[in-house]
Amino acid sequence: MTSAQAAQRLAQFGTNQLKPRRQNLLLQLLARFRNPLVLILLAASSISAATGDATSAAVIVVMVLLSVVLDFVQEHRAGQAAEKLALQVALKVQVLRDGQPRELPATDLVPGDVLLLSAGDLIAADAQVLEAKDFFVNQALLTGEPYPVERHAGPPVDDAAWDAEADSAIFMGSSVVSGSARALVMRTAKRTAIGQIATSLEKPPPPTAFEIGTRQFGLLIMRLTLLLVLFTLLVNVAFHRPLLESFLFAVALAVGLTPELLPMVVSVTLARGAMRMAEAKVIVKRLTAIQDMGAMDVLCTDKTGTLTEARIRLEKHVDAQGAESDRVLELAYLNSYFESGLKSPMDDAILAHQHIDVSGWTKIDEVPFDFERRRVSVLVERRDDPGSDRLLVVKGAPEDVLRLCTHYEVDSFSRLPGVGQQPKTFDDAARARVQALFDRLGAEGFRVLAVAYKREPETLVDAVVDDESELVFAGFAAFLDPPKASAKPALQALAAAGVAVKIITGDNEQVARHVFAELGIEVTGVLTGAEIGAMNDDALRARVEDVNLFARANPQQKNRVLLALKARGHVVGYLGDGINDAPSLHTADVGISVDSAVDVAKQAAAMILLENDLNVLHAGIREGRRTFGNVLKYIMMATSSNFGNMFSMAAATLFLPFLPMLPLQILLNNFLYDLSELPLPLDHVDEEDLASPRRWDMGFIRNFMMSIGPISSVFDFLTFWLLLKVLNADERLFHTGWFVESLATQVLVIFVIRTRGSPFQSRPHTALLLTSLAIVGLAMVLPFTPLATVLGFEPLPPAFFGLLAGLMVVYLTLVEVIKRWFYRRLSGHRARAASVGPLAH
Repeated sequence: MTSAQAAQRLAQFGTNQLKPRRQNLLLQLLARFRNPLVLILLAASSISAATGDATSAAVIVVMVLLSVVLDFVQEHRAGQAAEKLALQVALKVQVLRDGQPRELPATDLVPGDVLLLSAGDLIAADAQVLEAKDFFVNQALLTGEPYPVERHAGPPVDDAAWDAEADSAIFMGSSVVSGSARALVMRTAKRTAIGQIATSLEKPPPPTAFEIGTRQFGLLIMRLTLLLVLFTLLVNVAFHRPLLESFLFAVALAVGLTPELLPMVVSVTLARGAMRMAEAKVIVKRLTAIQDMGAMDVLCTDKTGTLTEARIRLEKHVDAQGAESDRVLELAYLNSYFESGLKSPMDDAILAHQHIDVSGWTKIDEVPFDFERRRVSVLVERRDDPGSDRLLVVKGAPEDVLRLCTHYEVDSFSRLPGVGQQPKTFDDAARARVQALFDRLGAEGFRVLAVAYKREPETLVDAVVDDESELVFAGFAAFLDPPKASAKPALQALAAAGVAVKIITGDNEQVARHVFAELGIEVTGVLTGAEIGAMNDDALRARVEDVNLFARANPQQKNRVLLALKARGHVVGYLGDGINDAPSLHTADVGISVDSAVDVAKQAAAMILLENDLNVLHAGIREGRRTFGNVLKYIMMATSSNFGNMFSMAAATLFLPFLPMLPLQILLNNFLYDLSELPLPLDHVDEEDLASPRRWDMGFIRNFMMSIGPISSVFDFLTFWLLLKVLNADERLFHTGWFVESLATQVLVIFVIRTRGSPFQSRPHTALLLTSLAIVGLAMVLPFTPLATVLGFEPLPPAFFGLLAGLMVVYLTLVEVIKRWFYRRLSGHRARAASVGPLAH
């Protein structure tokens, strides 16, 4: 198909993506008004206007609009940033256009395109196979069947209702396990099978630690707000105060207590974190995963490419006696050369080790590799002797290949097809010698493949799994994958940061132990795939805590390990890049892949590392903790000083003959406070807060609020006394004085709360400092401006500012003292809990 035809079809059928169209910006803005608090405010404004107070109604509407627009603009910018980052790892496909292979974004696919597919690709549309060679696909997303199925070219398929079992039909969302094919795109986007039933197939991922924490925090604030508003309304009704004014006051209190800037602070902080992580070569696909990265305390990973160089070299090819054998090399070379599936690094190492002329051989068929059998077989015969027996050459995991062998070779120097001495029967003594050889190679750090063969009659043209029986063992091919130079310091840095690294590998225990020894890591416990398979979930949960090496684990067993760790209360990250890693990437709190990974793994991951290096991951973990640290600062502000002021306001209604602050003034106070916190996402985070995993802790937030909040209330009541008894304030002067004092305490206390240490040593970001001081200055100046009359203020006497300065010094000093006591007490509790053990939690 030509590019011009493709452009016409793209206009006709639309882009090939399942996500809904971006909503109109105006509709997105209007959606913000569905917030219950916003609706309450607008209702209150309407009531106020209907009763003749047009000025208050107008100002309330302005405040609501400013808050909504501010939130919308910031979140829209954050969304744009996330989309730009996601485009860097967008799915690409190979197609034929204008007669030439071209790489295109999957979204540009149209019916009529010809897909060029190979192992590891994600199928991006419903298509019909035109040509196929040992083409196996996994369509578990569509059928629920985890095992690969073979697809062939066949007659046209009915486009109206495709059968998932049709030999030539492949579907969007499936993945190519092995082989290669050309396929004609038939349906795209919502017209695909998966698009038509997406709602029944796509299960939302389980809530992350960050989402659970946000929900718990929202419930905490909702309960406090409801309690405070009901109390205020009951008191005002009991004192027979005007119902409308009391209602507006209660609504304003609710707004003052609600951290309505939290979505904006979270979005902007996460977007900024994503940008910083991009600079550290970590691309974020799901913004909330940044916080989960900071909370992560266990990282599970395969060792290949992460701890080792992933540049495997063939070092030895030995027979059953352990002697060097060219025969083993030739058999392994034949298998790797003719294998059409996804070639492993060991295949590449075999082919790169030595060139062997195989032009005299032809391939008849293949039994592709899969993750259950862990082997691959090719059926070959000599071109110059077509009547001779055919050779089924098998290469794979030693445990799986050896159990299929009934004989072994004793003359390893025979040339192919190799008719030396007759193979000997595998008796117990021979098996013990071969097993000892395998164990010795593993203990020396070699990755080992077993090589075997079987003579087949010339009538055999379609090899199947059942043909892999009664094999003749030829020998072992041994490979070396040395540890990375950067791995050891990176592991030490992760350990120092409170992240335990657990290795889940398909390799045998001896090879993994050798890598551990090279890196200076102590093996605290080992579980093999066979042992995991024999355990129920409860038994596995009891063991995973102390085990840091899981050997010979298949994808399902990897997934069970992750679920067991999560059940133990850990925030788990998983680093993987293969097809078999996709379930684990989806299950983990943070699925992490690399830019060179197969499409399936990149689609399942929440983050993409542009370099397969644990040092890059360590930088991402620190950024996640920095991001959460700034979110937590705002939450601690909202639940301590802010709550204290709102509580004081509600309590003051018990003894004051008038409302302690007008509803309009409360809204203005809250809006100015929110403005002062806008630069918070830019703030610095102390090194102490980056040293260990950070996660939501409702107990910590509640206890901090109960420790700091009452201090604010005490100084509010002291302010009431000074205004009434020392300055003899009337209602307007009282409103003005307390407006300035409450805003000053709320804003300036951020410099104390934002750090566990001394506020003079932990310097805030310049923007936060300037904005906070500007807002406090504005609050002091407002009573002297023409707006004072509209807002219900009057000029304050000079004596008030002297009293305010003294109050602020004492208040901030006391908050610093209580804060340090709180953290010392917290450290003591944690130390005692750690000494008792994990069951204490």
